[in-house]
Amino acid sequence: MDGKVVMESIDAAYASIKQHADEIMVLDQTIGDGDHVFNLIRGLEALRSIRGDIEALDFGLALKLAANKVLSTVGGSSGPLFSSLLMGMSRACDNLNGDPRAYAQMYAAGVKAVQDRGKTGKGSKTMMDVLIPVAERLNELVTRAPMVPLILAELPKEAARGMLATRDMLATKGRASFLGERSIGHIDPGARSSELMITAVCERIGKSYR
Repeated sequence: MDGKVVMESIDAAYASIKQHADEIMVLDQTIGDGDHVFNLIRGLEALRSIRGDIEALDFGLALKLAANKVLSTVGGSSGPLFSSLLMGMSRACDNLNGDPRAYAQMYAAGVKAVQDRGKTGKGSKTMMDVLIPVAERLNELVTRAPMVPLILAELPKEAARGMLATRDMLATKGRASFLGERSIGHIDPGARSSELMITAVCERIGKSYR
């Protein structure tokens, strides 16, 4: 993998977020402050504006550049959190060599960086309720060593399960936590956007195996 794969993944995530922007906005207006999707789009468009720079780099450096760009561009909580994901992954790229187990470790490192930045985990009604289960499922799958297309097909299912589970959760982090029990019954917008982006990236990478 190289910077072109990073850029293709960014394009896929951007297309999916744009397609579902109205839905995410409504979710966020219900239990948040309504700016989540606009911050995401701003960050993804900023990354698309430096396409040539990203594509010219190897995988790890491309992720690092993307992380820095997101951090300098995106406001709210989304910028630091997604920057942490990318930066955490960039620091675990030394020994990929096409081994799915190495990619699982890389993704897990990114998720751990987000968890450390946000100081939260599963059950908080946040993006972590998607990111962490996907990391756990990916680790489980690579341990069993299935074919890569199967892994890429299974991860969106796990992301969807995590996203839907937030509906019945009481928010303990973020703006939604101020609503108390009124947050129950609503899907977390960060969980939904994370699920959409994970699904889009898996589908894009999966095209290489068809």
